[in-house]
Amino acid sequence: MKKVLTALVMSVASMTALAQQAEMIVSYDYSFPSLRRGMKKEKMTLLASAKESKYFNDMSLWVDSLKSTPEGKEKYREIFNKACVVTTAEGMSIDLRKGPNKSIYTYVFTTPEQESLTLYDKLGGELVYYTEPLSELSWEIHPDSTATILGYECVKAEADYHGRHWTAWFSPEVPMPYGPWKLHGLPGLIFKAGAEGGFLFEATGIEATDRLITPMYKQDDYSKVDRLKALDDHEYYNNNTESMLNARFGGKVKIQKTYDENGKEVEDPKYDGRTLSLEPDYKKDK
Repeated sequence: MKKVLTALVMSVASMTALAQQAEMIVSYDYSFPSLRRGMKKEKMTLLASAKESKYFNDMSLWVDSLKSTPEGKEKYREIFNKACVVTTAEGMSIDLRKGPNKSIYTYVFTTPEQESLTLYDKLGGELVYYTEPLSELSWEIHPDSTATILGYECVKAEADYHGRHWTAWFSPEVPMPYGPWKLHGLPGLIFKAGAEGGFLFEATGIEATDRLITPMYKQDDYSKVDRLKALDDHEYYNNNTESMLNARFGGKVKIQKTYDENGKEVEDPKYDGRTLSLEPDYKKDK
């Protein structure tokens, strides 16, 4: 037990030593189309300093930080079982809606000094990451088009980025070149950004903070990938999940089917990046 506690303290100290202190925290609502549930909305967070920004989901960050140590894993298991696991005479069931469940895997670290950003995510059933140059995104600013968002005067900008046309509203009053997700590079914080198909980021709050921009937890669990191939693999996985899991686990996986009122099997919808991916450019030759 003493060794576990020592490892825990060393792990926390190491992460703290590598962390940058943020200057501001921004909350965003992220709306997007989903495969089976129509439009969805998630809460996302941006921590930013002059040197770096980190975009993430707060629940996912809490789960990842807790599970990064042996003691934390045990504590998370205890919390999860108490909240989500229900045991009855008929057996055991799990309701993920009742507890602290990680459903969003996206993290984006943007570093202007290195002229790059790094995205961590779960694509094609695998934990992956890739790095891209900031120069892949270039904006056209429309200084005569303005709007007020959260009390800040914002200016319109447009860009084509990885297969979608984006319209953003940024404020020079907050002179940091960051925004939600991978959107960056404007002379002010991006408060709102949308693209065709229902993709929309909207800032819901902004304030000063002294929270730390901690590095990615358990980075060794993530494999480096090519962005376009990873997105293509992700689509294939979504449309062939059962067969791929059976190949991995020896044919023991069976995904429950959905049936209509007449007992006829309802065919699962097909994942198509042209409507469901933030970056559909991997589909351009298909």
